[in-house]
Amino acid sequence: MIRKITFNIFVFGLLVSIIPVMGAPGLTVRNTRSDSVQIKEMLQNRDKEIKDLVGPKGTTYTQKQKDKLKDIINDIVDYGAMAKVALQKTYDTLSTSQRKEFVDTFSQVIRDQSLNKLDIYRAKITYKKIDVTGDSAYVKTVAELQNVRTPVSYTMERKSGKWYITDFIIDNVSTAKSYQRTFQNYLAKKGYESLLAVLKKRISRS
Repeated sequence: MIRKITFNIFVFGLLVSIIPVMGAPGLTVRNTRSDSVQIKEMLQNRDKEIKDLVGPKGTTYTQKQKDKLKDIINDIVDYGAMAKVALQKTYDTLSTSQRKEFVDTFSQVIRDQSLNKLDIYRAKITYKKIDVTGDSAYVKTVAELQNVRTPVSYTMERKSGKWYITDFIIDNVSTAKSYQRTFQNYLAKKGYESLLAVLKKRISRS
């Protein structure tokens, strides 16, 4: 089960990296045009930003460049929202400080894994649909890498005028729900403290 958890975290890091939503923190949307048009333009601009930084295959990176990549990949994701879905009832039993500790740990694991496969950043993204209802948005894309096309959709929420990703749907499978299944199985057998320890151990090995 521990291996399954760490593998899923690794996979999630890769999924985060193929989503062309880069910015820190969140995507600020102005109200001069429709939200859907603005979101698409922002995603396209951020996609170009990260592709320019990643460069062609064989490019080498300074530590400063790697840190910047980690920031622009991960700062758009609402890990608090994902943690709440993944932990379910356990989340409600945690104190404010415990919730912060878990979210910080969970996000750090993902952050540390997000540069493992740089080719993923070079995926071609095709936008299929962007639906906005109030402060919620649903974006449907297709990521193409090495002739492999992968449907990638994600949900977003606007908070304080900024947009954050709250879930990824890969081939119709919710990432948040996948973590929920994995974490709930582990919590039932080992408990919360053991789960947290597994995630922290993963960070210490990075």
